[in-house]
Amino acid sequence: MLDLAGPLGAWIEEGRDFAVATVVAVGGSAPRPPGAALAVSADGTAIGSVSGGCVEGAVYDLCVQALRDGETLVERFGYSDEDAFAVGLTCGGTIEVMVAPYTAGRSVEGAALAAAARGEPVALARVVRGPARHLGRALLVRPGEAGRGSSRAETGGGSHEGGSSGTGSYEGGLGGGPDLDRTAVAEALALLHSGRTGTVELADDGSHCPGGLTLLVESAVPPPRMIVFGAIDFAAALVRAGKFLGHHVTVCDARPVFATRARFPEADEVVVDWPDRYLRRTETDARTVLCVLTHDAKFDVPLLAEALRLPVAYVGAMGSRRTHEDRERRLREVGVSERELARLRSPIGLDLGARTPEETAVSIAAEIVAARHGGTGAPLTGSDAPIHRAGRDAAPQPV
Repeated sequence: MLDLAGPLGAWIEEGRDFAVATVVAVGGSAPRPPGAALAVSADGTAIGSVSGGCVEGAVYDLCVQALRDGETLVERFGYSDEDAFAVGLTCGGTIEVMVAPYTAGRSVEGAALAAAARGEPVALARVVRGPARHLGRALLVRPGEAGRGSSRAETGGGSHEGGSSGTGSYEGGLGGGPDLDRTAVAEALALLHSGRTGTVELADDGSHCPGGLTLLVESAVPPPRMIVFGAIDFAAALVRAGKFLGHHVTVCDARPVFATRARFPEADEVVVDWPDRYLRRTETDARTVLCVLTHDAKFDVPLLAEALRLPVAYVGAMGSRRTHEDRERRLREVGVSERELARLRSPIGLDLGARTPEETAVSIAAEIVAARHGGTGAPLTGSDAPIHRAGRDAAPQPV
């Protein structure tokens, strides 16, 4: 649902009623991950997707039904169903979809959508399995506000307490009391801090939720960073590929004549600085990708010595195999360990036979995606490996 934060926030501001179908579980070769959503407004407008086209028509009808009846429901589509071919899910997978109507009174979801649209880190936890009275109940969880006092938030089922828990604060409630809410908040924060979307099982506590609850926790986090070092023509193409993948892209080069906004209009930032110095002072995290395109030892060696010791997602460096061998020798001389060197992807990119800057950018982007999801980069033709595999990051967020 949070992947549609922008347009749904606009619908809320316009006072539109709408229903949202959200993927809450997948199995086999399902094309969209948990958190993917399709929304239908009261006037019949549809945005988003839950299946890449397989079951959109059937899910659209469920959204219309939810708007009419005002009820939250969960529906499963799978290849084993008798009507699998009728609805179009013939890819061999299964998806479970929760469909819920939303009105102006459901401010927990509205607040989550508004915060996500502003780029704030938030998690939305909703009950997707459990007793009927809990289904669709929601918590909005924010990190790093442990000192904030309690608050109240109105949702479709009435008012719910909010407050602080651990290192975050929350609004809304799951309908089972503050202890249940605090447990859910802790689980949601763990997913939010890693930028992931996923399900959480809450055990039966013997009183409030017999049989336990299953939550879908959707995380909305700022886009991951891509830092491209070296203001060359290959970098310009890679900037475009990085933006296409949803990164916040920075270009850094020590030469002011090359590192200009005119040469990199699509970059979010263009920085004139020595690469290693900039890397030491800028913020990176476990989702950051670093692409070193300078292939000049005076830039590469100090930069890579710094980069290979950071807990980032990807470090790649451009250059021929001969350049790579020389670079490895120089890095060992400055104290880079074999374990650290093993993290370096060089020559950068997958073997696509790329020659032009654009082809090379595709090669690099493909390796970044493969690294994120544990892909091999091999052709799918003739392979018996799963097409959609469980990656290290199940969130609908870009690499």
